[in-house]
Amino acid sequence: MYFRRRKHLFTKIKMIMNTKVLLAALAGGIATFFLGWALYGMALKGFFESNVGSATGVMRGDEDMQIWAIFAGNVAWSLLLALLYSRWAGITTFMAGATAGAWIGFLMALGYDMISFGTTNMGTLTAALVDPVVNAVLGAVGGGVVGFVLGYGKRA
Repeated sequence: MYFRRRKHLFTKIKMIMNTKVLLAALAGGIATFFLGWALYGMALKGFFESNVGSATGVMRGDEDMQIWAIFAGNVAWSLLLALLYSRWAGITTFMAGATAGAWIGFLMALGYDMISFGTTNMGTLTAALVDPVVNAVLGAVGGGVVGFVLGYGKRA
């Protein structure tokens, strides 16, 4: 009897990955893709170029950037937020999404950057401390967009 009532894994995945979650991930991915280009590709490009470590040949030139991979990474990041917000946190507003996204972005980047700084020669400590702040901004905007899309159409 227990086995008859048990739901299949595919059914659970389908329930989690509904259309609104996927649309939120796509919208957040688009927002973070363009904001990331504005921040990393334009505003802070010189800063990060002057704060590389002693490793050489690590960064791709502008003409060698794999734009599809950058976009896919932004959508994946936003999908993570959309799943967290919809499945566990119940976030459905821009402000709640922005707050959570800023914290998640900051802490994940800080963890990655400190481990990377401690184990590689790819960047300076200054870059490792600035990058989490930039990721907090990206997380706030992307998380806000995800939260807004998840809450779009709900009655107050």
